[in-house]
Amino acid sequence: MSHPNPAPQPPAPIPAVHVNALNSAETEEAVESAGVSKTKQSKSVTFILAMFAGVFIGFGALFYLIVTCDPAMTWGPKRFVGGLAFCMGLVLVLCCGAELFTGNSLMASNLAARRISLPALVRNWVIVWFGNLAGALLLVALIAGAGTMGLNDGLVGDAAVATAVSKVTLAPGTLFVRGVLCNILVCLAVRIGFAARSVADKVLGVLLPISGFVAMGFEHCVANMFFIPVGLAAKAMGYGAGVDGVASLSVQGALYNIGVATLGNIVGGAVVVALAYWYVNNHKPSRRPRG
Repeated sequence: MSHPNPAPQPPAPIPAVHVNALNSAETEEAVESAGVSKTKQSKSVTFILAMFAGVFIGFGALFYLIVTCDPAMTWGPKRFVGGLAFCMGLVLVLCCGAELFTGNSLMASNLAARRISLPALVRNWVIVWFGNLAGALLLVALIAGAGTMGLNDGLVGDAAVATAVSKVTLAPGTLFVRGVLCNILVCLAVRIGFAARSVADKVLGVLLPISGFVAMGFEHCVANMFFIPVGLAAKAMGYGAGVDGVASLSVQGALYNIGVATLGNIVGGAVVVALAYWYVNNHKPSRRPRG
């Protein structure tokens, strides 16, 4: 007995491909959803991901030192090229997955939206801050053992010392404001990363904000968790002896810089960017009649 041919099946729908970046409201939702997920991670996972971020930002900082130690480069191009090199750190954080303290300042919008509690926010920030520090210090130890400070006839080591000295000798007010300005740009770059549809979008989107904050000399607490300790290590190895103010480079100076920069970064990221965008995207226009 013959069977009739089965009826043809309609073709499977072709999934829509979205190429436009998320708008501001959609980006805010993506930021807040990610913030909720961060509070649900185990402490060990959060700490390991934070260590990754400390290492990644440290790689970007080391890249900066290597490309800016050439004395033949003039000041402007050196700052620009160094800023582009430093971008590698945030590209790795956004594309590979890691927990960065400065970027997690955006979680303040979750708190404002009552999607997370204050203890959950503080717990995440504390774990991530110390995880970033542990990752940065681990990379410093590895770099010291790798002999990287001796590259270019020791100019990399000299640059490490000079960069660290320039950071620990900043006045408190200047350091704080530079921390605020830094994390405004960093958190805007992170928002671009959330708005992006592809890896290429993420990479291109972060280049200008991150290279800009580096070129402008702003202060990033996680980057300084690498810059200053590696400067201390280079000083201990005999580099940078001729750098003006090298005597001020100490553990106390490192704690001072990182502490004040952290406070500035919190204000810049949590208040200026996170809370402002939360308000903008949740503000309801007044219904009162004009007259």
